[in-house]
Amino acid sequence: MESFVWEWGSLLLRWLHVVAAMAWIGSSFFFIHLDASLKRTPDIPAGEGAAAWQVHGGGFYEMRKYFVAPEHLSPDLTWHKWQAYTTWLSGFVLLAWIYYAQSRLYLVDPAVMDLSAPVAAALGVGALALGWLVYDRICRSKLGESETGLAAVGLLAVTLAAFGFSQVFSGRGALIHTGALMATWMAGNVFFIIIPNQRKVVAALLKGERPDPSLGKQAKQRSAQNNYLTLPVVLMMIANHYPMLFESKATIPLIVALVTASGAVIRFFYNRRHADHARSPWWAWAAASVGLASAFVLAVAGSAGGRAVLGLPPQAEGPPTTALASATPPDHVVELVAGRCAMCHAAEPIWDGIGVAPKGVRLDTAEAIGRQAEAIRRQVVLTHNMPPNNVTEMTDEERGVIAAWLTDTAR
Repeated sequence: MESFVWEWGSLLLRWLHVVAAMAWIGSSFFFIHLDASLKRTPDIPAGEGAAAWQVHGGGFYEMRKYFVAPEHLSPDLTWHKWQAYTTWLSGFVLLAWIYYAQSRLYLVDPAVMDLSAPVAAALGVGALALGWLVYDRICRSKLGESETGLAAVGLLAVTLAAFGFSQVFSGRGALIHTGALMATWMAGNVFFIIIPNQRKVVAALLKGERPDPSLGKQAKQRSAQNNYLTLPVVLMMIANHYPMLFESKATIPLIVALVTASGAVIRFFYNRRHADHARSPWWAWAAASVGLASAFVLAVAGSAGGRAVLGLPPQAEGPPTTALASATPPDHVVELVAGRCAMCHAAEPIWDGIGVAPKGVRLDTAEAIGRQAEAIRRQVVLTHNMPPNNVTEMTDEERGVIAAWLTDTAR
């Protein structure tokens, strides 16, 4: 029953996280677009506001933005904050549920660094907290006064973070933590900067006072950064489904840098286009295409099968892992898995159409099978989810053999 609880909990948390992220990203993109499309209107004095007209669902909408409090300001203001908070909170719980509570399966790779579960979790949480403090300090420094300089340092920080995570965690753990770090910056911007500053501005306007212009400037800067980080973060969140991105720890930092830069350039295109279609920076698509194509080449070159396709020499084998001896399967189980699973789950898969082991899971050695014992139990014994559509015709008797081994291992 425990395995089913873990799976069901993962499903519900992921569902909540995705829905919350959709709401957050949707509202963010909407207001960025709205701000960019605002135009002067005769009934609002110059410098005091602007408006934009939109059509949707058969109706027409006039959106007005006031730079100062209008004469009749409703106290029932809608604050767009809980989308961000719910996204981060659900994401962190999901991170803990999958990667910290099941660290041996998803986060810790003994070939990289053999960490205990508590140490791995502490490193992950500590890195997120420290990452926010460093990022916030940089934004508040003199460097934060230059948008270009801040963007360059931010890209460097993301790349260095990816490198650091790849030195201590599994490939998928490194990518998910890099994405979580960027998401922490974004949620922190909303919680610590944007919403508090907005509250101060609203309070001043309601009193008839002139708000401190630095509050709005700071909030707008952080909001813009969130906008540029959105696309890279989304890709990091789904990257664990694409092992070609994290098979080689040597390529992870460069792939992260290229994806982050490409995603930001794509957002730059839309931000400029929403403001003035005639001045759309079409070159941005060429730049993003080059960046993503480069990331693709690096990802292919980082996989064993990809290197063979590119005519590159094979990478040196890493040090042997230190899987628990109690999980190491007997020879007849290794033979069974080799015949039913290892044609896909190998360093160089031989199944047509598969270039990298699905989810980065290798089952081509006894040690690798032992490390994936819990995943095998869930996918092969409890649910019959693997092999997919039972393409290799694994019999119930063979599943029983695997179940017997797993039962012996659990004793």
